[in-house]
Amino acid sequence: MKVLAVPAFQDNYLWVLHNTAGQAWVVDPGDAAPVEAALAAHNLSLEGILITHHHFDHTGGALQLAEGVRPIYGPEHSPFEGITHPLEDGARIQLGEAAFEVLAVPGHTLDHIAYYNATEGLLFCGDTLFAGGCGRMFEGTAEQMHGSLQRLAALPDATEVYCAHEYTLANLRFAVAVEPGNEALLARQQAAEALRARGEATVPSTIGLERATNPFLRAEAPAVHQALIAEAGPALVAAPACDRFGALRSWKDRF
Repeated sequence: MKVLAVPAFQDNYLWVLHNTAGQAWVVDPGDAAPVEAALAAHNLSLEGILITHHHFDHTGGALQLAEGVRPIYGPEHSPFEGITHPLEDGARIQLGEAAFEVLAVPGHTLDHIAYYNATEGLLFCGDTLFAGGCGRMFEGTAEQMHGSLQRLAALPDATEVYCAHEYTLANLRFAVAVEPGNEALLARQQAAEALRARGEATVPSTIGLERATNPFLRAEAPAVHQALIAEAGPALVAAPACDRFGALRSWKDRF
């Protein structure tokens, strides 16, 4: 399975998956027009649509692309009413010869899911995990978001992380403020800055890279823990992991 990045809006990525037979599926099509252009440019036939959560920049083009005949996969009990194939945690869907597992990852929204292909190591995680960061908690709790990120962090290191926004430079600036002595993080920041200077995407990343450099997957690392205590106070010394995560997310919100 190959993956095309289709830029949209100011910083979204709409991901088009396709196989050698020319069959294609799009993840989180907030806008139909750039997807249609990409399909035409690569001579691809759209077979279905995958939604991670209900926000309009992830769903706005879905109905136009589906034309009433293509399946729209998405989370069960979602506010987005266009889903024709509702999916629960642990469900499996077949896209051509590629099988994807559905992972419930609430926190950013309550209906958020991710799509994971273990064979090729592909993860489409919407706005839950970002390159160097994570999504805001608009609906869920710190406990839910922390649990969702820990679930994704447990995937194999080589798993490619296809998130939905180009937020990497801002995320890494915060990460460096939290953990300025992390050499892998500093190298990543330098590489990301070079990519953006050339107008290139910083995604996909990998789970291994996120585990090494993303503070939201590193809240238990001693340096991150100490930075949190310095920022939020000594009450965090013995606080539960989800509370430390919540303090870290609040810090990012103010950053």
